[in-house]
Amino acid sequence: MTQTNLQTSLYATHIDLGARMVPFGGWDMPVQYSGILGEVGAVRNNAGLFDVSHMGRIYITGTEATEFLEWVLTASVDGLRVGRARYCMICNEQGGIIDDTIFYRLAEDRYLLIPNAGNRAAVIGWFQRWIGQRFSGGCTLEDRTQATALLALQGPDAAQIMDQICTLKGGRAPTGLRFFAWGEGEILGKVVLLGRTGYTGEDGFEIVTDSNDAPPLWKYLLEMGAAPSGLGARDVLRLEAGLPLHGHEIDAETTPVEAGLDRFVNLEKQFVGSEVLRQQQEHGVARKLIGLTVPGRSAPRAGYDILAQGKKVGRITSGSFSPTLDTSIAMGYVLVRYADPGQALQVDVRGRETQAQVVTLPFYTRPNNRPKQAEGRSQSS
Repeated sequence: MTQTNLQTSLYATHIDLGARMVPFGGWDMPVQYSGILGEVGAVRNNAGLFDVSHMGRIYITGTEATEFLEWVLTASVDGLRVGRARYCMICNEQGGIIDDTIFYRLAEDRYLLIPNAGNRAAVIGWFQRWIGQRFSGGCTLEDRTQATALLALQGPDAAQIMDQICTLKGGRAPTGLRFFAWGEGEILGKVVLLGRTGYTGEDGFEIVTDSNDAPPLWKYLLEMGAAPSGLGARDVLRLEAGLPLHGHEIDAETTPVEAGLDRFVNLEKQFVGSEVLRQQQEHGVARKLIGLTVPGRSAPRAGYDILAQGKKVGRITSGSFSPTLDTSIAMGYVLVRYADPGQALQVDVRGRETQAQVVTLPFYTRPNNRPKQAEGRSQSS
């Protein structure tokens, strides 16, 4: 039996704009509108608008909500103030990454988590298992993914646009939000949750609103100068910013230590998989995630072998031509002894060895005259 993909409340809007739609994470999503290169340029130079409603909106509430999240998330939860957000991982008992997520503390005993689209069911199942085993009666889980929409406004003009259309509670302007903070505001007379987060390496905001309110909000943001942007541009942007994508750089067989994400892991607390990660921190790991630059436009793709003097030492997890940097870039895993920046390696591109060089991630950082964004993703994919 053929499974029908879900559609966001903006599906008809995307079709009207001429978007090319593709299946992604169980949803029909726009991969591009005018073209990926132009959309990347819009985000880097002005502002781009993404429909990321395929990503989950999971609310955790209850007297033991904080204790529960301390157990299933790698980051400190109790120390997060109401009004702030944090990036972290959800690990299995072996330390593998079930998903990465951003969580927002909405109140002392209420949180919002944003899992990736393809992992939403797995995350909900994982959470329900631990709620039943250890926190029964102490917290509840509510999946509001289809009742809400999530839009991402990203780019150097995003703050100016948002200040013109939105006022936060207490009369604050959105530019008053720190990075990885959130506020409740009003746009077009509708209440929205506004987070200063994103997945592009640029300044920006992610907006949670009721599903029915998303089409007029989308139209309004386009009228204010944002360019409609699809998942193709989003993937290039996050790669330029050195941000991981689940199913590529991270997965259930890969730990945060291997992925270089240990700064988002609090090993001073106990959580699922913490003992494995402590051992890896103490004794080291065999492989490491690196960045590679490859001259020209023939970008290495996921699955291509990384070589050292003709010997396979790793593989590419993501690769693309970078229009911002005018060269090809990639991320991948190699044996630790080949991971030093400046190391000369090769990539097997369909049977042809292409020269590559290990570089420090990220490939792209925002110019100094722009506000600096906190590290981490808003949900990748």
